[in-house]
Amino acid sequence: MIERSKKTNLLEQSLYRYSLQDIENPNLYRQIYPYDAVPKVTFNHRHVPINMPNDIWITDTTFRDGQQSRAPYEVHQIVDLFQMMSRLGGPNGMIRQTEFFMYSQKDREALYKCMELGLEFPEITTWIRASKEDFKLVKDIGVKETGILVSCSDYHIFKKLGKTRKQAMEMYLSVVAQALEMGIRPRCHLEDITRADFYGFVVPFVNELMKMSKEAGIPVKIRACDTMGFGSSFPGVALPRSVPGIVYGLNHYSEVPSELLEWHGHNDFYKAVTNASNAWLYGASAVNCTLLGIGERTGNVPLEAMVFEYASMTGDFNGMDPTVITEIADYYEKEIGYHIPEMTPFVGKNFNVTRAGIHADGLLKDEEIYNIFDTQKILSRPAEVSISNTSGLAGIAYWINVHYRLNGDSQVQKRSPLVSYIKEWVDSQYAMGRQTVMSDEEIEKLVEEFQSSKK
Repeated sequence: MIERSKKTNLLEQSLYRYSLQDIENPNLYRQIYPYDAVPKVTFNHRHVPINMPNDIWITDTTFRDGQQSRAPYEVHQIVDLFQMMSRLGGPNGMIRQTEFFMYSQKDREALYKCMELGLEFPEITTWIRASKEDFKLVKDIGVKETGILVSCSDYHIFKKLGKTRKQAMEMYLSVVAQALEMGIRPRCHLEDITRADFYGFVVPFVNELMKMSKEAGIPVKIRACDTMGFGSSFPGVALPRSVPGIVYGLNHYSEVPSELLEWHGHNDFYKAVTNASNAWLYGASAVNCTLLGIGERTGNVPLEAMVFEYASMTGDFNGMDPTVITEIADYYEKEIGYHIPEMTPFVGKNFNVTRAGIHADGLLKDEEIYNIFDTQKILSRPAEVSISNTSGLAGIAYWINVHYRLNGDSQVQKRSPLVSYIKEWVDSQYAMGRQTVMSDEEIEKLVEEFQSSKK
């Protein structure tokens, strides 16, 4: 049968409907995932079209997945971060949702306090076990959407659950039916999708979910979870690792609307941000993140990274306030006591700090030469230099001007007596075998000493 597609406005053949392949033994893709060797990236040279939705946004799991790799946040910390997240996302709700645990007293207290704030965004959702008791708890709390774990690889179905594909599907569908009966929007977390038989299990399963959604008149969200970070976005990469293939397949063969399709990735192979960006490009409206990327093992997609990916891909922040990212980073360091690695993009202490003398000389002439963008304007973080044996006169002068916020005629130049005084001391330190960079406190003391000597 041929019909005109509403999406492409072209005459297209009717979609092939994939059926469940209920095999006796698990398909573990051993040639791709040998376990005693590095996983393989294989290619079939099949390409799917870029199809970025009209609207794309960020969702958050800082208070769920983000708490699975660190000590639990205190209630007031969750409330503070939630408020900052709302300000970061802006009035257009670019950080659309965040999910909470709700099992401990502390979890529920934090959830209630955030609900009491009455903020429109991010919408509060939960993550639950698949039981009637948990659904009732969600209903009683007043949360409208909850995540449900529906592991989809044979690693999980056969090895963890001890079931066949058919048994797993039936169990999952019965759980989703319970949510729909209670009027709760289910968000199905397809765990380990990058090791799953995509057309033998995932697509037939999601087809059933979409059918149930239409019959109930309640949206069922699909979260594609790259649980182990195996996803790849290389052109022509084969399933099950293909991020474009997964997103396109769910969008095209299971007819999941983009607004109901979400990507959740991990960073085991340093591909979390790239994979999330490709999920947007190929048809998912939402990417799921955590603040600073904190999460299981190597972490999740860093939320702050996707703020900048969004601006890069669309041309503006659409109401987001990126200066709040710096507030969040300061809060983690000073209030929570979490050490952010210094070289972390956008939030690390040294992300826009240069040590090389030749770079500092360029910054002194025009900071645009060595700064990624106007970090003062966009992140409230001026470009900086660290003083070491390679900083030179220019680096020291630049440090003084930035540190003391000197402008115009008040700025010191690299030929200034103060700069020469500091450089002589720095050189003497390295001549005696010092290896580390100078601390801010050391340079401040030298400035004070020089000023005192001139009085």
